[in-house]
Amino acid sequence: GRIPYLVPVRWEDDWPVLGVEGRVPETLGFQVEDRGLIGIIRSDEFDDDDLDLVWQWNHNPDPTGWSLTDRPGFLRITNTRVDATLVATRNTLTQRMFGPTCSGSVEIELSGMKDGDYAGIAAFQDKYGFVGVTQSGGQRAIVMVNASSGTPQEIERVDIDQDRVSLRVTGDFRNRTDKAEFHYSLDGVEWTRIGGTLQMEYLLTHFMGYRFALFNFGTLASGGYVDFDSFHVEE
Repeated sequence: GRIPYLVPVRWEDDWPVLGVEGRVPETLGFQVEDRGLIGIIRSDEFDDDDLDLVWQWNHNPDPTGWSLTDRPGFLRITNTRVDATLVATRNTLTQRMFGPTCSGSVEIELSGMKDGDYAGIAAFQDKYGFVGVTQSGGQRAIVMVNASSGTPQEIERVDIDQDRVSLRVTGDFRNRTDKAEFHYSLDGVEWTRIGGTLQMEYLLTHFMGYRFALFNFGTLASGGYVDFDSFHVEE
């Protein structure tokens, strides 16, 4: 959880003295060997049988509730129990949001949803926000939910009549503005903003900071599922 820094050190009178003239330089005068490391955040088409190591589960996962092989090329998350909110649900898959700006988007197929289900992508922390799809009475809607007050509140709802949507979360961390916005697309090309802006706040209740989170949870019954495809992360 801590960021490592390399700092020049010299010895004076048997004591280590850090920095250059009392300051840590922004750059160092040597090259670092390139070992092909490509970072801890990246896009995923879910084409492999195993999850990329860049992903982190928010809770210990229930292995019966997720699969990369039930439908090759997709991450399927199936609800194995009933949960009241996103924070309580179990198979929530995350990658770290990052600065100065970032964007995470995902395509979701919805034909396996049940009434009371919610599935989508979140800017996830204790005070989270998400854009997702919910189903009630067989009718689906895209919703934006904001939990910055401590209680999840639906800010906006758009009814839809299709089995596939694209959802996106953007983060702006420039000059500590720390704001997230939420968008959806019905065709994967044109994007529409939904709901309000989430004022992100770092809290120790979720020590990891804000993360992109893919989720599916049921509030009425278990057994509903969604298929996640083509998670793309960009600066």
